[in-house]
Amino acid sequence: MVTRERFQQGLTLQQYLDQMQMNRDRFRQVMASVPVASAPAGAGPRNVLVITEDWCGTALSSVPALARLVAGRPEIEVRVFLRDANLDLMDQYLKDGKYRSIPVIVVFDADMKERGRVLERIPPGQDVVEHLAGLLRA
Repeated sequence: MVTRERFQQGLTLQQYLDQMQMNRDRFRQVMASVPVASAPAGAGPRNVLVITEDWCGTALSSVPALARLVAGRPEIEVRVFLRDANLDLMDQYLKDGKYRSIPVIVVFDADMKERGRVLERIPPGQDVVEHLAGLLRA
């Protein structure tokens, strides 16, 4: 279970970008290339937990898309946790119950009740931005 206090310990998206050692430019390029999606409406405040590492190529499709989708949305707070430094969180979201696959994106409501998650990849055949927007609306 992720508490509000634990969630607040994560990095903001800007702090995550600032600390990146690998793929920072690529992250920004991907983020800039994501079409601006219509804002997910009617869902209320959301807290989005992201577990990733800057070397993760898989994260370069969904995490920049998420960043673009929530930009300018003060009711959606994103916190990023580096997997290898936060195994207590990572181990709550193991893929198939055993793999520390990243990225992990978990959407919570204002009361920290889980509303949806993505483990490693958006399901095949689904648009990344549309899938993430759907999670934010859930």
